[in-house]
Amino acid sequence: MVDNRRAALPDFEGKALPRGNGRSYGDSCLNSAGTLLCTRPLDRFISFDPVSGILRAEAGVTLAQVIALTLPKGWFLPVTPGTRWATLGGAISNDVHGKNHHVAGTFGHHVRALELLRSDGTREVLSKEAPSARLAATIGGLGLTGLITWCEIQLKRVPGPWLETESIRFGSLSDFFRLSATSAASHEYTVAWIDCLAKGKALGRGHFIRSNHATGDSSVPVPGNGQRLTFPLTPPVSLVNRLTLRPFNTLYYWRQRARQVRSQQHYQSYFYPLDGIGHWNRMYGPRGFLQHQCVLPAGAAQDAVPALLRQISDSGQGSFLAVLKEFGDRPSPGMLSFARPGTTLALDFPNTGPSVFQLFRRLDLIVAEAGGTLYPAKDARMAPSLFMQGYGAALQAFQEHIDPRISSDFWRRVME
Repeated sequence: MVDNRRAALPDFEGKALPRGNGRSYGDSCLNSAGTLLCTRPLDRFISFDPVSGILRAEAGVTLAQVIALTLPKGWFLPVTPGTRWATLGGAISNDVHGKNHHVAGTFGHHVRALELLRSDGTREVLSKEAPSARLAATIGGLGLTGLITWCEIQLKRVPGPWLETESIRFGSLSDFFRLSATSAASHEYTVAWIDCLAKGKALGRGHFIRSNHATGDSSVPVPGNGQRLTFPLTPPVSLVNRLTLRPFNTLYYWRQRARQVRSQQHYQSYFYPLDGIGHWNRMYGPRGFLQHQCVLPAGAAQDAVPALLRQISDSGQGSFLAVLKEFGDRPSPGMLSFARPGTTLALDFPNTGPSVFQLFRRLDLIVAEAGGTLYPAKDARMAPSLFMQGYGAALQAFQEHIDPRISSDFWRRVME
């Protein structure tokens, strides 16, 4: 449905790009050659039905605001990334995934409808009840099809803010794949932390964390009570380096003496641990960090993941934050959605200049040979050839829906 009666986008020169809360790690939300259309002022709730869990809100509303409104009424986000400071529009534009992909798919699966404002002033209401190519292009479309003004999503019924969690220390990648396979049917959320510098028989060791929503114990204190740690300044060099990384990873792996530990966790500490540390990115120093997140097809992952980890371990580079997760088989709804059946590995790396870029090129070769691809929302340097390999089958159809006056640094880098 198209509605031409209301106002168009504000006047701008060149090309523009809608931008939510700027939580993407790369340049998919940057537009250095043009204008950013900041959507955070679109922060109103339109409607919420506490019986059905259907929420309609403007695109600039953050996931944190959604949780604050709906969780007291027994509803939670059906899918959430690792930060609650992303906006609804950003979650749709990147078709974000979470720890429950094997159960719930991506965020886009739970979008019932949205309104898209194009640069020519037309407003299109796209609905799941009337599936269209424009809707498939907008979900995961990196903001390139127009500005999402509002959306309607189906929330998930939960008993409260708590999760019943099991953390299982494992010693190898074969243990990870076994745990992931056996946990998929019994647990909604599954993910693993990996010691990215372990070698030999210990390659790929880590902690496998699985959980389900639970009623919870009201006597357990809520983490932080509104307070949080903050990095007060940016150090002159990265605090994540060869001197700190290996000792930290070793200590973190052995912090859990028992192989299996059960606990009750609040959703804040479980889903959003980094949100509890203000300006956490400062620990990487003035040059910042880069993330390498790939997805590898199921048939290739058991060979490709150890190959990636050997390259990382041999380089001595990496991070405290190395995450391994298996996606489910549910096809993503967006033409350019990242999540697909297989295994995803994500690591943050301090920006050390040439050495980290050389490492990334070696990692890219492994990903390409395995038939995998990288995540545009977390990318700042992917080669056009790797982007074409991962998304080329859908690119021709997608480009028909790009708004002619919208572009981004990412899109120009990989396509022009």
